[in-house]
Amino acid sequence: MDRHIFFSFFFFFLISILKFADAGSIGVNYGRVADNLPPAVKVVQLLKSQRLERVKVFDSDPAVLRALSGSGVKVTVDLPNELLFAAAKRQAFANSWVEKNVVAYFPATQIEAIAVGNEVFVDPHNTTKFLMLAMKNVHQALVKYNLHSAIKVSSPIALSALQNSYPSSAGSFRPEFVGTVFKPMFDFLRQTGSHLMVNVYPFFAYESNADVIPLDYALFRENPGVVDPGNGLRYFNLFDAQIDAVFAAMSALKYEDIKLVVSETGWPSKGDENERGASLDNAAAYNGNLVRRILTGGGTPLRPKADLTVYLFALFNEDDKFGPTSERNYGLFYPDEKKVYDIPFTVEGLKNYHDHRSPATGGQRPTAPVNGGGGVSKSTSGNTWCVANAEVGKEKLQNALDYACGEGGADCHTIQPGATCYNPNTLEAHASYAFNSYYQKKARAGGSCYFGGAAYVVTQPPKYGSCEFPTGY
Repeated sequence: MDRHIFFSFFFFFLISILKFADAGSIGVNYGRVADNLPPAVKVVQLLKSQRLERVKVFDSDPAVLRALSGSGVKVTVDLPNELLFAAAKRQAFANSWVEKNVVAYFPATQIEAIAVGNEVFVDPHNTTKFLMLAMKNVHQALVKYNLHSAIKVSSPIALSALQNSYPSSAGSFRPEFVGTVFKPMFDFLRQTGSHLMVNVYPFFAYESNADVIPLDYALFRENPGVVDPGNGLRYFNLFDAQIDAVFAAMSALKYEDIKLVVSETGWPSKGDENERGASLDNAAAYNGNLVRRILTGGGTPLRPKADLTVYLFALFNEDDKFGPTSERNYGLFYPDEKKVYDIPFTVEGLKNYHDHRSPATGGQRPTAPVNGGGGVSKSTSGNTWCVANAEVGKEKLQNALDYACGEGGADCHTIQPGATCYNPNTLEAHASYAFNSYYQKKARAGGSCYFGGAAYVVTQPPKYGSCEFPTGY
């Protein structure tokens, strides 16, 4: 080979390696709210066969951590919300938790981060005030075992932690949390060299605003883009716009130097009639195009050099989850380990990847169902309410309440201590109020008063003390 040609080829090869070395990283959330999943050992084999090098779990199950030992897969474990109080109040508890759930497995199991809680700001149990103390105590436990340089401590926040997210340049955090949580958290992340974890779901924004958000814009497909009037930047996908809203909110507080990890994002492959956009084609397009967007490098319009680590949600469809049909259909794989749809997870896989849009929709906005008011099915038999079914038992009722007030987005402020609907202080009463809030916000759509059998529809106004149940939002 001619020397000039050889060096040209070598230079191009080196640049290509450097480009992909600087690109982002793809991981996956391994949720297990299901009764039909394969054993952890087989799951790890699946991760390795798909060359997924990062996994995030929602607890610290010994079987999972043992199965990941020696796999080379980097792991983020979770200290659940229900343990925040104990971890905040007692350093000894944090030390013990870290010893049992981290030290016992590291370094054979490559634990790289601890998520302290998950979306704590929307937790119905009012655990926000314990978050920072818990994070600091967990970090101090890592210092005790000399693991603080290898393992980062953070806490995933939902996009609802923002007061404003549109336009991106106006991004700001909810003011009630700025002084008490966000500034102390960012100081902690800066001091420990950690990153902010954010859960971002363009699907929710599209589902609620399908008449104004183009589907192509939500799915990373070719589109004219949207210009942010505040900073003049043009956005070609909703994901980047949402991420930059978080970056703008951080910049407003003078924390531009803190990195960001997308701890959850995904798109459901199936949904109820009113869940616009939930389909197999759209899920494949969103996740496949997202992988391409992350692995080929480049940050966001506001942070061009901010290559992101992104955790897809989720590895499997989870049949025991509460809420609408979409909640049970975010999986990349069925429980039998077959792919729900075929997308790559590596740079090599991207070479032969094409986003095959359905000829039926052509990537256009879906039309509203004929029985819908704006795409949602409303009751035609007068006012109805959603109440708790106490017969399912306290555990199932509590799990459903946690979902409604958390991921479900129900208005649960009125059942907090001292609020108008706190009394009677019973699980059934609180769950009924939360379920009804969710049901009404979903415009009483079919399937929105189910919660895994923990709720049912009534035609008479519920009575729990003096609390009034709304009939619409």
